[in-house]
Amino acid sequence: MNQQQLLKKIENSLYKGFIDKNKPVTAQFKPKLLTNKKQETVLSTLLQELKTCKTFYFSVAFITEGGLATLKTMLYDLKQKGIKGRILTSTFLNFNQPKMFKELLKLENVEVRITNEKDFHAKGYIFEHQDYYSLIVGSSNLTDRALKTNYEWNVFLTSLENGEIINHFKNQFEVAWNEGTQLTNEWINDYKQIYQLKPFVSSKSSNVLELNTTYLTNSLAESLSIKPNKMQSAALKELKKLRETGAKKGLIISATGTGKTYLSAFDVRNFAPNRMLFIVHREQILKKAMQDYKKILGGQEEDFGILSGNSKDINAKYLFATIQTISKDSYLKLFEQDYFDYILIDEVHKAGAASYLKVINYFTPKFMLGMTATPERTDNFNIYELFDYNIAYEIRLQAALAEDMLCPFHYFGVIDYEKNGELIDDTSDLRKLISNERVHHIIEKLNYYGYSGDSVKGLMFCSSKEEAHNLSTALNARGLKTIALTGDNTQEEREKAIEKLEKGELEYIVTVDIFNEGIDIPFLNQIVMLRQTQSSIIFIQQLGRGLRKHPSKDYVTIIDFIGNYKNNYLIPIALSGDQSLNKDNIRRKTVNTDYISGVSTINFEEIAKKRIFESINNTNLSTLKMLREAYMELKNRIGRIPTLYDFILQNSIDPEVIIKSSDNYHSFLLKMKEDVPNLSDYEQSVLTMISKEFINGKRIHEIILIELLLESDSVLKQNYIKKLKEFGTYVDEATIKSVETIFSLKFFTQKDIEKYGLKPIIEIENGKYTFNNDIQECLRNNYFRELIEDIVRCGYIKNQKYDKTKPLTLYEKYSRRDACRLLNWPHDDSSTIYGYRAKYNTCPIFVTYHKKDNVESSQAYGDEFLSPELFRWFTRNRLTLNSKEVKNILSYKETGMKIYLFIKKDDGEGTDFYYLGEVNIDDNSARNDTMMDDNGKILPVVSMNLILEQPVKYDIYHYLVEE
Repeated sequence: MNQQQLLKKIENSLYKGFIDKNKPVTAQFKPKLLTNKKQETVLSTLLQELKTCKTFYFSVAFITEGGLATLKTMLYDLKQKGIKGRILTSTFLNFNQPKMFKELLKLENVEVRITNEKDFHAKGYIFEHQDYYSLIVGSSNLTDRALKTNYEWNVFLTSLENGEIINHFKNQFEVAWNEGTQLTNEWINDYKQIYQLKPFVSSKSSNVLELNTTYLTNSLAESLSIKPNKMQSAALKELKKLRETGAKKGLIISATGTGKTYLSAFDVRNFAPNRMLFIVHREQILKKAMQDYKKILGGQEEDFGILSGNSKDINAKYLFATIQTISKDSYLKLFEQDYFDYILIDEVHKAGAASYLKVINYFTPKFMLGMTATPERTDNFNIYELFDYNIAYEIRLQAALAEDMLCPFHYFGVIDYEKNGELIDDTSDLRKLISNERVHHIIEKLNYYGYSGDSVKGLMFCSSKEEAHNLSTALNARGLKTIALTGDNTQEEREKAIEKLEKGELEYIVTVDIFNEGIDIPFLNQIVMLRQTQSSIIFIQQLGRGLRKHPSKDYVTIIDFIGNYKNNYLIPIALSGDQSLNKDNIRRKTVNTDYISGVSTINFEEIAKKRIFESINNTNLSTLKMLREAYMELKNRIGRIPTLYDFILQNSIDPEVIIKSSDNYHSFLLKMKEDVPNLSDYEQSVLTMISKEFINGKRIHEIILIELLLESDSVLKQNYIKKLKEFGTYVDEATIKSVETIFSLKFFTQKDIEKYGLKPIIEIENGKYTFNNDIQECLRNNYFRELIEDIVRCGYIKNQKYDKTKPLTLYEKYSRRDACRLLNWPHDDSSTIYGYRAKYNTCPIFVTYHKKDNVESSQAYGDEFLSPELFRWFTRNRLTLNSKEVKNILSYKETGMKIYLFIKKDDGEGTDFYYLGEVNIDDNSARNDTMMDDNGKILPVVSMNLILEQPVKYDIYHYLVEE
């Protein structure tokens, strides 16, 4: 962008901001108010500006460790690029803690000074870019809540260097900076003395659940004063409603740390059983559960008892038993089958084991409650069936964070140790895992990303027992206090280690899987993952160890060392909970992590993010094994053969993935070995056509016509058009003609016509649409009709993410074939588009941004973004400005031809491209250029700048351009 263009854009932004809000302006420079109440938070804007700046200046009175944590990964990546900045802060009101200042000193590319202004209360962020400045100023200090969740008022503005406003801010910053004091360890030690004398007292309420800090005697009156939290109240209502239906069993699915034990105690209090049995798999959990129940239920001490290897209180009213003991005949047969009115089973996903089934099948209580955070199983045992498919209540990680039920977390996906371009991978031997260099790398990351609280209390997951023991030894040799615990250690040894960790006698427990679940260590403030992710379930179990609230921490730090592992694609799946098996969804969840609720954040170092993208590209997510596992999970959950619509409702596999794997759902069900009715060859062909072409919902017009014809034997064209208008979608003759061409099969290639049954699906005569006679007969088959209706329902849901008012939606993905159909081309000419094709007064351009290293030189075009709104594009080679093809494109304004830009990052994304909008050509930019073929021959080519009507949004832009 030249200086004149930049000046014009800044002028437009000021005009929009201060004169006329209707003035069209580039989003990149648009003045705006940042409040955190829309998807665009102060944090996301801050990260966007940091990403593209040359340097930055922060002037903020208050900074918290949590606020700093949200920027640490970005600041690390900026350090790798040689970009530095300055932060000016204060000691106003003694808000800033000494430990936070220690964290600031870790930022090697950031110089920090403390202002000498007595009542310094500034909140401003200045970013110097290549040709302009941007500014965020308003109410947000550098705290995680101010950046992400608090209702704030901050103005975002852009300016050229000579602008009065930016100069005023810069000058004020420089004056305060020059008068400020350099941050040093010596200064922090002095400040610590002052802070201890007069610390800042926060007015914010404790982030710890009331139940965790309320200690009551066992009297009934006092126990009734403990109130359920929001989740527990909702679940209790659902349990009551479930029992009113006559149900004898119920299942609670609740994320770790959300209070399942208290919930069950509240329900027992409501149920008021004569006898209750609580079953777990570990005595340590049993004792904690019993103490919690005492707080809720009240009563006499002798009402509560334990049945385990060490205790035999079988006469207790409320009996807490280990499964190992209660399942033994010598104890089980001590009780009549109806002895207990209410039975609870914790960690019920283990209930497929013979010992659990033996106990469950023996007792006949009035009600049985199962509780788990992860009901999913890989052994095909159906937990849902065991509880009569009665899911009383479900709250997963994302929802629990949104409800502020868990301790916030800051996740950092960091690159594992790399030497000579070789990363730790699946095959790395023990010597590499515990080498001096890797141990040093681990310690560096632990120190940089830190923890919340006075001292680190960490849990470190390794890949093997040998690694755990050797790594613990290596860390201890470097001054850390750690212990290795594995399955070989006794329960007593584990409990002693946890006690030492809490007291500060240990800093880390280094382990292999034994702390995945069934253990409560609420004071943990750092979780370290030093192994490849084997499953999203285990990942969430391990992350969940730190999510219990505790007075000693404001958040938990998760540090995930990402090596060259084939399973890296599971990381965004686990963090987002996305089970669609749709690669594009998973890429988006890696690029944009705004889906995480509350003040929690997800951060990936750039190289680590690259490893995840490589894993997504290189992994087949639709193997029969993976599809079958997901299918059986859903079938088990709902207790019947799912419809495609069920997969959407239950946030399971994306129906598009299923159709891509099997052409249609009937074929998929046959692969799943389901006993379903037969379909004729023609029914299969029609089902395949409707599935493959319309289930994606990219154009609703065909779906609406199918729906109308399912309801009536024939539909008048005028009534069809009326229905489209009522739906609110665009309607024009070209689109209606395109729909008719699709259903006549004339649009398709001969190969597709044969696949889709050779004859028109829908016929039109005398302005009336009808299914062809064969399909009308097929629809008498209820199974076939239900399959078609299922696709229609899915198409409607899928269409919700698309703009109804136009054929193409910004940032959604389309294939060349999609473009032909949605731009109303009469034929599928996708095989002849290659990079672009000017036809039917449209010109879709398709660009693969990062070409393969082995691509022929004659195909290695220099297409590139010059900025988020300017793209340098090259035509086919052997063309000049005088070529007819080029002249046709350059005369687009005169002919009214529209040019559309589609870009994908690389070939690993498959056949679909991000749609980046309509473009105009910079009239002065088209020129004759050259490129070289593999033989060194110079080839003519034309290049020109394409101006995007809408600049590419921050996350997509950086995803596309970064190597």
